[in-house]
Amino acid sequence: MAQNVDQIKDHVELFHQPEYQELFQGKKEFEDCHSADEITRVAEWTKSWDYREKNFAREALTVNPAKACQPLGAIFAASGFEGTLPFVHGSQGCVAYFRTHLTRHFKEPFSAVSSSMTEDAAVFGGLQNMVDGLENAYTLYKPKMIAMCTTCMAEVIGDDLQAFIKTSKERGSIPVDFPVPYAHTPSFVGSHITGYDNMLKGILANLTENKQSESKNGKWNFIPGFDTYTVNNRELRRILNLFGIDATILADNSDTFDSPNEGEFVMYQGKTTLEEGADSINAEGTIALQAYSTTKTREYIEKEWQQPTLVLRPVGIRGTDAFLQKLSEISGKPIPRELEIERGRAIDAMTDSQAWIHGKSVALYGDPDLVYGLVSFLLELGAEPTHIVVTNSNEVFEAELQTLLDSSQYGTNAKLWSGKDLWHLRSLMFTEPVDLLIGNSYGKYLWRDTGTPLARIGYPLFDRHHLHRYPTLGYTGALNLLNWTVNTILDDLDRKTIVPAKTDISYDLIR
Repeated sequence: MAQNVDQIKDHVELFHQPEYQELFQGKKEFEDCHSADEITRVAEWTKSWDYREKNFAREALTVNPAKACQPLGAIFAASGFEGTLPFVHGSQGCVAYFRTHLTRHFKEPFSAVSSSMTEDAAVFGGLQNMVDGLENAYTLYKPKMIAMCTTCMAEVIGDDLQAFIKTSKERGSIPVDFPVPYAHTPSFVGSHITGYDNMLKGILANLTENKQSESKNGKWNFIPGFDTYTVNNRELRRILNLFGIDATILADNSDTFDSPNEGEFVMYQGKTTLEEGADSINAEGTIALQAYSTTKTREYIEKEWQQPTLVLRPVGIRGTDAFLQKLSEISGKPIPRELEIERGRAIDAMTDSQAWIHGKSVALYGDPDLVYGLVSFLLELGAEPTHIVVTNSNEVFEAELQTLLDSSQYGTNAKLWSGKDLWHLRSLMFTEPVDLLIGNSYGKYLWRDTGTPLARIGYPLFDRHHLHRYPTLGYTGALNLLNWTVNTILDDLDRKTIVPAKTDISYDLIR
C-alpha cells in the first residue's frame, strides 16, 4: 500500500496508535513483567525514608550523575579559538556522542574529528590512527590549529600524545611548525570542567611558547570557563567596552554556538585569534569567571607566566557589584552610568517578585561555579537553598559554598550533597519536599516523579530551545535568572489551580 504523507505522525502520537499499543502489550506478556500492583507498590516504596537510607548506602553505582566526561569540556574549550579543529584521539563513537551532545543543546552543528581507534588500535596502540587522522584532518578541513584530546581507550593503553604528534610531524602528516596543542582527558576521572581546564592550559602553553616579551601589552585576559550561556561572552565584551578595557577572552566561542544563518556554512567560528592567544602571556593579568573549570590553567599562568590571576563571578547583584568594582579599579574609571541604571532595574524587578520567591525552599544541582552563583542569587532573593547536589564537587568548593551559606540566614537549612547524583536527589525531594527545583533538562524526571516545578538552568538543555541565547552574567543576567525562577513558580501555581469550580479560586489575572 502506498504511503500517505498526510498520515505521517510525530513520535509523540505515533506510539499511541493501536498497532504499537498491541506490540507493547505483547512485549510485556513475553517478558513476564511484574503486575501493575507490584510496580505501584515498589514505586511508592522508593519515596520512603527506608529506601532513602538504602539509596545513600550504595557505593559502586552511579545513577544519572550531574556531569559529563572530560573530552566534551576539552572540545568546548578548543572551539573558542580561530580556525581550530577539535581532534579526539579515541573511538569514533565517543566523538559522535560529544558532537551530538553539544548540537542538541545549542541547536547548532558542531565539528570535531576522531582518530577512529578500533580493536586493533586498542591492542597495538593508536599511533597509525593519529598519523593518518592528522593528515586527513589537515588536508580536508584546512584548520589553522588542531587541538587534540583523548578518550578512555587511548588513556587505558597509555598512548603518549606528545610523542605521537612529534612522530606524525616527522612522517609528514602535518607541517612541523603547525600548532597541535593537546591534553590528556581520561573520561574515567574528573568531568567536563576538568577537560575544559586541561585543554585550555594545553592550548595556551602551545601558543605562548617563546612569546613572552619584556614589557606588558596593556591588555587583560578573561576566561569564561565552561559556560554554556556563550552569549555571556558578548555581554562581557559589552561591559568591558563601557570601561574602555582592552581585553582578550580566552576562549570566545560565542559565535561557534550562536552563529547567524546567512546562507553559507562557516566551519570555524572561534573568535579568539591565535595571535591574541599567543600574546595573552604579556597581559597585565588574568580574570577567570569560574574557579573550578580553570584551576590548572590559573596555576600555570601564575607559575609559568608570572602573571596575577583572580576569580570573580559576576552572577546576581553582589557578584556583579564585585566584578564591576574590580573593572573600575583596573581601568581607573568610575562605573558607567549605563550599568548603574541596569543595576537599579534588576533590583526593582527583584523587589516586584520577592513575594513569590521569598521563603521558597529550593533544590538545585549542577557544576560547582554554576551552583555557587545560583545559591548566591537565591540568597539575595530570600529563597532557601535546601538540597544542593554537585556530582563533580571537591573539598575547596565545599568550604567556599559553606561560607556563602553561613553568610545568610536563608542558608541555614541548606546541605551540600557532594559527589551524589540525581537519583540521590530524588530520594531527598520525596522525603524532604521543596518548592522549586533548578537544574538542566535531566531534572524533568524529578519534576514528573515529585511534582516539583523545574526552572531549567544549566547544561544540557535538550528539551527547550534558545535559553542559552540569554545572558546570565551581570545585571542583565540577574533579570533573566529572576524571570526563569519566578515564572516557573507562577506557571506551577496555574497548573495547580486550573480545575473549574474546584481549584480555580486563585486561577486569576490579578497577580
